[in-house]
Amino acid sequence: MNRPRTAYSLVELLILVLFLGILAMIAVPRINLGTVEKQKAAAAARKVVTDLRRTRYLAISEAATNTTGYGLALQESNPCQVYDIVNRKTDARVDSHTLDSCIVCTADGRNFNFGPAGNLLPGGGTTIRLGASGRTFVITVVPATGSVKCVEE
Repeated sequence: MNRPRTAYSLVELLILVLFLGILAMIAVPRINLGTVEKQKAAAAARKVVTDLRRTRYLAISEAATNTTGYGLALQESNPCQVYDIVNRKTDARVDSHTLDSCIVCTADGRNFNFGPAGNLLPGGGTTIRLGASGRTFVITVVPATGSVKCVEE
């Protein structure tokens, strides 16, 4: 008398797990994780652009009470990885941000200070370059107007 089979044997399950493991060992190294880092570079560029524009906005919106403006200050320990938005009148930190460690960042100055008219004050930087995995973004602040532009190289 043959009974119908209702389950898989242990050997069949082990062969299935072994087969799936072999497929995973082949597929995982082929996944392009560089794409993730490229997207992190784009996200970091958007974040820095937004913070520069926010700093400029703060300087303009509080011009009546703060004639010295606001600045985005890059910390000296690791260029561009950590930066603060600072009230230049009180030296109070408004906000602080840290970029992902995979982001390579360079700047032509440590401070991006905006005056009450929204213009970039002299003595600071005008360009920040961010990149990861071959994708590079250049953020430029126009000194006369304080306008922030970002382009991919």
